[in-house]
Amino acid sequence: MRDSFKITEPTCISFSGGRTSAYMLWRVLQSNGGLPAEAVVCFQNTGKEMLETLDFVHECSQRWGVPIVWLEWTGFEPPGRSRCLYRVVERATAATQGEPFAALCRALAVPPNPVARTCTSYLKVKTMIAYLKGERGWDEWDVMLGLRADEPRRVARMRAPGRDNRGGVPSLPLASAGIGAQDVARFWRAQPFDLRLPNNNGKTMHGNCDLCFLKPAAQIQSLIAERPERAVWWAEQERLSGATFRNDRPSYAQMAAYAAAQRDMFDPNEEAIACFCGD
Repeated sequence: MRDSFKITEPTCISFSGGRTSAYMLWRVLQSNGGLPAEAVVCFQNTGKEMLETLDFVHECSQRWGVPIVWLEWTGFEPPGRSRCLYRVVERATAATQGEPFAALCRALAVPPNPVARTCTSYLKVKTMIAYLKGERGWDEWDVMLGLRADEPRRVARMRAPGRDNRGGVPSLPLASAGIGAQDVARFWRAQPFDLRLPNNNGKTMHGNCDLCFLKPAAQIQSLIAERPERAVWWAEQERLSGATFRNDRPSYAQMAAYAAAQRDMFDPNEEAIACFCGD
């Protein structure tokens, strides 16, 4: 039976900074006796990731002896917006105050939303493409994503015929190997280190961008109630642009006010909207 973690052609391992993608990376290292020459591990930092996520990415690199390329979007290469500029950073120099994300909001004059996910498109996918083409000289490659077998809808979308694969042909080794959230959780319970964010039934509600607009509203309100200062950056982007991240829910300033008043305004069973960031 083919080992879905074996790499034999140019492959970008997309490391979101979560437990699932880290487990995927570990399996790649085991199957290939280290990182293959044909592979590169990329982590695209928006500046709004939790600090624990940044520490975890760095710790995985150090403990496992694997180079991880940290990328940050810095603008558009003129003319137009088809190609992105970027910089290569490391844990010590990585943005932590949302600088790349805020710069994108300014450049586009409007924040992203669930329909126009410009943060994913530019800060993640096109920044990765710019690096792989510019620094690696790749024209075609596979992109390895940490989608699990218990995420069938996300897996189906990635494998759909006719999908735009300019960001790389999706490789989903966890799904192919039948790996689910409980398998990932079991792995991390046995490790000497872990992502220092709560694990709720295999999900990390604090993970990736701290108050990402794709998270359920009740979850965002809970995160704001936990640390009210989290809402400041998001509310400021909406204020500066005069637009909201979503038009089907209150603004971040309003959600901060709800949290301060300890009012539960949202459906606790709302599901998160999946994006390239993964887990």
